[in-house]
Amino acid sequence: MSIPSLIVLSLLVGAVAGLINGLLITGLNMPSIAVTLATQSIYRGIATGMLGEKACTKYPEGFSFFGQEFIPGTIIPFAFALYLALMLVFFFVLHKTAYGRRLYAIGNSAETARFSGINVRRTRILNYTLTGLFCGIAAVLLASRILSVRSNIATGWDLEIITLVVLGGVAITGGRGTVFGVFIGSLLVGYLKFGMGLLKFSGTVMTIVIGSLLITAVLLPRLLDLYKANRKLRMQHGGL
Repeated sequence: MSIPSLIVLSLLVGAVAGLINGLLITGLNMPSIAVTLATQSIYRGIATGMLGEKACTKYPEGFSFFGQEFIPGTIIPFAFALYLALMLVFFFVLHKTAYGRRLYAIGNSAETARFSGINVRRTRILNYTLTGLFCGIAAVLLASRILSVRSNIATGWDLEIITLVVLGGVAITGGRGTVFGVFIGSLLVGYLKFGMGLLKFSGTVMTIVIGSLLITAVLLPRLLDLYKANRKLRMQHGGL
């Protein structure tokens, strides 16, 4: 296949997979975590059935550009430039458009958003479809970088993604967070893994550290909220 065909196919598969998630979650009113974990197993199972223990290693000439090369005339990797461009686009979308405000409203309270006139079902389906689309983009970049893809590739990356997002200030319950915060979170997790790699930590230790970070990132805001609430209560009692 040609490079454009590979890219279009990857984006299409990702978008369709995300659309299926969105339809299952919104149409059947199923818990999102259950649906996404289940479909993750199904999608990976399909890949395993197609590839088995083999790896895809044959790609068109020039396909490595997206994951390995730099923007012509600069020292900026193409993948990083694309990441920055998408970050700026979605900074605008989330913080400056009605769609972004709808997402925050749904994250805070889907029921309240529905009574406010927001089409929650359509917005959530679009959101899951976009998520799948960007998984397709990530797949292109990863395949281009290593030029060898197996059915078990990127296993466990979901934990890292959740960790860096939560570290970036996104509330795991929804309704709060910024694109810039996620960018900082991705740098923190990336440099942490890079440092552990230089110190020759095993993959098991890295997984333990990432998991511990996730627990801390989820627990710390909750503890801070409890502290603020208790302090406010004490001040009110002191005033009385």
